[in-house]
Amino acid sequence: MPVAKNATLKRAVYEMPEFIALALRENDLVKAYEARPPYQRNDYVGWITRAKLEPTRVKRLNQMLAELKGGTLYMNMQYKPRQRKE
Repeated sequence: MPVAKNATLKRAVYEMPEFIALALRENDLVKAYEARPPYQRNDYVGWITRAKLEPTRVKRLNQMLAELKGGTLYMNMQYKPRQRKE
């Protein structure tokens, strides 16, 4: 469920459910998730939680985990992380 509108995002902001947080921790992908831009993190959570059927939620969760592991996809689209300036 959407939590609130964010001034920088023009869409609803979704709260992280425990089952997604647990999957990220169990797969050692918390850092990869946090490295993504806020809009991508929000899109993933919203996309997964809006699924009406449990098998669809599981499929979407597994897709997110695979994309975070690979590091080059976002919602089945090419993704190239920006290099951070130090």
